[in-house]
Amino acid sequence: MAVLQLQCAPWDKIYNVSWEGSNYQLQDCLIIAADFGQDLARVLDIVPEATELDNDVQIIRKATAEDLVAMPTDQERQSAWRYGYDQIKNLSLDMKLIDVHYTWDRSRLTFAFVANGRVDFRELVKELTNHFNKNIRLQQIGIRDESKLTGDIGRCGRDLCCRQYLTKFTSVTGDMAETQQLASRGSDRISGNCGRLMCCLSYEVEGYQEKSGKMPPLGARVNVDGRKGEIISHNLLKESVNVRFDPEKGEESFVAEIDLNRHKKKN
Repeated sequence: MAVLQLQCAPWDKIYNVSWEGSNYQLQDCLIIAADFGQDLARVLDIVPEATELDNDVQIIRKATAEDLVAMPTDQERQSAWRYGYDQIKNLSLDMKLIDVHYTWDRSRLTFAFVANGRVDFRELVKELTNHFNKNIRLQQIGIRDESKLTGDIGRCGRDLCCRQYLTKFTSVTGDMAETQQLASRGSDRISGNCGRLMCCLSYEVEGYQEKSGKMPPLGARVNVDGRKGEIISHNLLKESVNVRFDPEKGEESFVAEIDLNRHKKKN
């Protein structure tokens, strides 16, 4: 038995569904049934277990070519988006419509939007329900989801990771930037197009943490070739430290970079 992590839209909830039987693969498209109707879901990941299961979601079958053809067309989605956009503008709502998603059976239509705070969209739901004669759902998504949908070029000169291959967002913290000695560059230089800390800050943080754990602590007193000083900073990738040496015989204090592997290299 395994747990399939399924998602119907790139910004929507990820469902954890327990499954045994057919050997599904990553990126397979499945027809699922839930309280909102039948929809097309993609397999994002296959894990041995999950803390919470979505027992109300059932896998019907792997999607066939006919199932894929039966999905709402881009023209239908664009038409729904345009109508939703016009109604938001008419009602002067402080929200930005990003995407629309039809369920595979067309029983429900979801409008995904971003907003700075809570939005009273009850009148909008009434207008959309009367026009489309369907179950209408409005889903507020995050700014990172917006970047994933629209795509752009990152600071590295490549397409955004979230647009290319990231299927799930992980928490990125300032501590990760601090560990990699990037915090001093300023938030603008370590933030992505979405305005949040760049996802790639989490890619190599474990390696930096490992290297940091092998470094002598900041503030430690050291004796380097007979000169005493204090470690004031680390150079993790170079495996070196900066030492402020004590003044001696009238000399001023000075800072020098000390290679931690200098003795090994001599041998």
